Amino acid sequence: MAVKYKVLPRKNPQDAMAPEKFYAAAIADGDVDLDRLAELISYQCTVTASDCYAVLLSLEHNIIGELGQGRIVKLGRLGNFQVGISSVGKDTESEVSANAITKSRILFRPGKKLRTMLNDLSFRKAG
Repeated sequence: MAVKYKVLPRKNPQDAMAPEKFYAAAIADGDVDLDRLAELISYQCTVTASDCYAVLLSLEHNIIGELGQGRIVKLGRLGNFQVGISSVGKDTESEVSANAITKSRILFRPGKKLRTMLNDLSFRKAG
């Protein structure tokens, strides 16, 4: 199996007068939802699909709750989730408050197996 990609033209945001260049962009080949993951997991163990689904929903709920408390969520070999923020720069430390925060996001740091998978990917041009 290979990851599909398409070619897209893109302008240089730092130089609007520069000619477009062409870049490869990954194309998703479908998606997998929690129902399907639960089904796949149930085929690989002795737990039913509905039990797997319940565990996955609980995992989702608890990851959201723990991230909301500012904790790093470590999912073993899968990787770690953490909240990251961006803020407006201020001249002094005392000027920085929660109002300076402009954006929050979820950071994911993949574990070793996921990083290895990325290094071992092959690619195929779509079309």
